[in-house]
Amino acid sequence: MKLRLPGRRPAETKPDPAADLTAQLTAAGKGRPTPKRSEAQGRRPGPPPPPPTTRKEAYKRMREQQAAGRGSAREAAARGDDSALPARDRGPEKRLVRDVVDARRNAGSLFLVVAALVLVGYFIPNTAVQSYTVFLWFAFFLVIIGDSIVLGRKIKKVVAERYPNARTRGLVWYGISRATMIRRWRFPKPQVELGATV
Repeated sequence: MKLRLPGRRPAETKPDPAADLTAQLTAAGKGRPTPKRSEAQGRRPGPPPPPPTTRKEAYKRMREQQAAGRGSAREAAARGDDSALPARDRGPEKRLVRDVVDARRNAGSLFLVVAALVLVGYFIPNTAVQSYTVFLWFAFFLVIIGDSIVLGRKIKKVVAERYPNARTRGLVWYGISRATMIRRWRFPKPQVELGATV
């Protein structure tokens, strides 16, 4: 205990900032215990694999890594992830065109089926069958042209409504070429159901 001389003021006690901070933390509380270092850092990966001993093994590892990367990128592109798509399929306008095409039934999607029938008809040694094959091919070609005109007008209309500054010329051809593919073979995969309103 310190003695105080008469006539002297008691020494003012300065607040200790460290004690003040400790009191604040104690009062506020973190709400959870401090995690262990192993929990905070997470599970560490195991030791790295030993380096390849031969060129053949190094080439095999490189191919496995490339295949894993390609698989994940292809899955992302098939889902329509814009960052994983090739340049010709990127952009909101192209996605809109894909949705317009995928939401309707297109005559062009039967192109490969009719082409196979026509090819088979050419090999049948019967002039009547061959003439019918030519007629079928010509009629189907006219149907595809008519359907493509209707599809092109619809694409222009929908794109002009949502993206007034977009160039529709390349988008129309993009949609028509997609419409000639069988639905399940289209890439990126269709994101809308048949008959959906786009």
